[in-house]
Amino acid sequence: MLVKIYGSAVFGVEATTITVEVNIDKGIGYHLVGLPDNAIKESSYRISAALNNNGYKLPGKKITINMAPADLRKEGSAYDLTLAIGILAASNQIKSENVEEELSLDGSLQPIKGALPIAIKAREENFKGFILPKQNAKEAAIVNDLQVFGVENIKEVIDFFDGKCELEPTIIDTRAEFYKNLDNPEFDFADVKGQESVKRAMEIAAAGGHNIILVGPPGSGKTMLSKRLSSILPPMTLQEALETTKIHSVVGKIKENGLMCQRPFRSPHHTISDVALVGGGQYPQPGEISLSHNGVLFLDELPEFKRTVLEVMRQPLEDREVTISRARFTVTYPSSFMLVASMNPSPSGYFNDPDAPITSSPAEMQRYLSKISGPLLDRIDIHIEVNPVPFEKLSEEQLAESSTTIRERVTKAREKQSTRFKKIENIHYNAQMNVKQIRKFCELSEESKTLLKNAMERLNLSARAYDRILKVSRTISDLDNSEDIKSNHIAEAIQYRSLDREGWLG
Repeated sequence: MLVKIYGSAVFGVEATTITVEVNIDKGIGYHLVGLPDNAIKESSYRISAALNNNGYKLPGKKITINMAPADLRKEGSAYDLTLAIGILAASNQIKSENVEEELSLDGSLQPIKGALPIAIKAREENFKGFILPKQNAKEAAIVNDLQVFGVENIKEVIDFFDGKCELEPTIIDTRAEFYKNLDNPEFDFADVKGQESVKRAMEIAAAGGHNIILVGPPGSGKTMLSKRLSSILPPMTLQEALETTKIHSVVGKIKENGLMCQRPFRSPHHTISDVALVGGGQYPQPGEISLSHNGVLFLDELPEFKRTVLEVMRQPLEDREVTISRARFTVTYPSSFMLVASMNPSPSGYFNDPDAPITSSPAEMQRYLSKISGPLLDRIDIHIEVNPVPFEKLSEEQLAESSTTIRERVTKAREKQSTRFKKIENIHYNAQMNVKQIRKFCELSEESKTLLKNAMERLNLSARAYDRILKVSRTISDLDNSEDIKSNHIAEAIQYRSLDREGWLG
């Protein structure tokens, strides 16, 4: 008897429906075709043990299973339940439908990766329902117009198909969860004493989506400030939340609430490899820069990262996506994130401080700073120096301005940018502007042009700083609710190019 049953494979952040054809005939044997990997080939042992432990058996006949399309490589153990139900249906032990998951030897279902993109594909292809492990049910239930049934054991699935029990569909209210905890962030700017100039720079970075680097001695608060940046970013739209959730779903990092409502904050250690940062591997998976999509990627102690790791970020920072190519296929992961980096001004951590316990020679300092290449620095719009907080500020009892208040200003500035770029595809905020758009939206008065010209000549600013200053000044004017870029906006933006000045980087 021939039975068709449906599972799914995930490539990149998209799913592809896999048709599993099970045929049982006279003879003895187990033949699995359709480019399965070793984990799928070993499924017969897991399926046999699971069925035996639940009162069923693997038929002692010739079982031929084809996984179509045959030219697409199938990977992982997430096809176990699909194969098991197909075998039971083909041997007339149950009636069949479409399911997919990994089996334990006792028949319990293990959580899988990529439940959300699979559910989206199932709805696109007009499937009525989707059976999957209970741990993934809320994640898949984000998709409307699709019945999602979370089960814990293969016995529940078998009884469901035999009409012995009913499965309850999982229903979640995405709107109720969406803004939960938004006004009570774990890390709040209200906890930061002093550092008003740095907070201002981070507000500008958040308002325009600008990359930022913090330079200062140990203990000045660089990490503390960076961790709070995501708390002042505008709330994610539903589309952004779905995009972000799909990426985390593919790597199996979705929590029980299903939809990711908070912008991600990723902080990899400086020992990370280039593959772990950007993505890839034998079976390509998203890296840290894709996991921080629509959020913040924080690189603490930037010069301590291997130069090769930093250099592979250059293309994703520019294109806002990562393309990983293999001999048989190519996958693309989105990676539109804000880069926040921190570093000490020298190997010892102190620069031009006569009271410092440790000093660094000019040669040591130049070698330390040269780890950051010009092209990478070119993609960072704001450079800000962070100085230690004096005791008087640390001992103040009054709370500083909260993240909620700052976020309101940031959100208003982003709304102005959304209106400005509404007719331009793939441009949503100022940091994404190219040269043509900068010339169009960043027109300067003669006074502002003169100020910028003098600053570039006197401060020895590099040519690469010119466009960055214009983009940042456009964001400052948006925060100031001004349609025109004024000279004071240009003056403030010039302050945020510390590393372009002569004497910092050679």
